Amino acid sequence: MTYRAPTHRVNFAVGDEHAARGVVDVLTEIFFEGQAAIAAFERPDGRWDVTVHFAEAPDQALMHELVANAAGADIAAGIVFDTVEAKDWVRASLEDLVPVPAGRFVVHGQHDRERVAPNKLGIEIEAALAFGTGHHGTTRGCLLLLDHVLKAWRPRRVLDLGTGTGVLAIAAAKALHEKILASDIDPPSVQVARDNARLNVAGHLVRAVRATGFSAPQFAQAAPFDLVLANILANPLRQLAGPMARHLAPSALVILSGLLTHQAPAVIAAYRARGLVPVRHLRIEGWSSLLLRKVN
Repeated sequence: MTYRAPTHRVNFAVGDEHAARGVVDVLTEIFFEGQAAIAAFERPDGRWDVTVHFAEAPDQALMHELVANAAGADIAAGIVFDTVEAKDWVRASLEDLVPVPAGRFVVHGQHDRERVAPNKLGIEIEAALAFGTGHHGTTRGCLLLLDHVLKAWRPRRVLDLGTGTGVLAIAAAKALHEKILASDIDPPSVQVARDNARLNVAGHLVRAVRATGFSAPQFAQAAPFDLVLANILANPLRQLAGPMARHLAPSALVILSGLLTHQAPAVIAAYRARGLVPVRHLRIEGWSSLLLRKVN
């Protein structure tokens, strides 16, 4: 949503993307569409700023309670309430997001559409939240590994597991001109991925579905996959090692991210036990992105 009148702002910082997701989910459930504009962005120090703009002054006690329940009392104690000048806050927030290059791919907002070089594949993302816009080390790591893979190989059956904004599925679709299956456990994310695919003229190539893990019938129909992209979190990645291996074609490649660097060995071990070996390991801003190959 867009506010042009003076607005009331609530701002606080949380420790990481996972915590930011949790707080944003809670606030999104509490405040109906039109009541608040919620944005979350990564800071240079790795923490995340969460900002909420209200047209009317919010209940400060309620905000403290909601944030404390979602992220802890220490985070809630750091909430700052203020009133800000009239401004299109969503547009201003998006304009702060500079284009992110990742190999042949450039993730950008509408305001930077003309800045994408002709020899690059632009991926335009106008999400209200920064999750999956390419500005996080995990998304950029996945795009860099995808670019590396596509320089030497052309997979035909590709899955983007936990698609979020759809940026990885869109990247694969634009590079390969092939149909890509994308899934997410969260229904709003599925719709965002579909909308972003249409925005990038890839709506006919990206099929976004709601699914938990590999349980949806679409996976059985589309498998075995030549390439799987999964930018989620370390624990779900470990739990999905077995089901994922069963849905892979011989010599398939898997790109995994969403894990802190110290979590990478445990994830690698889980996949090695299922016949996948590491090929490349990128470390960006404290996050790891892995490329693995199925060998048996």
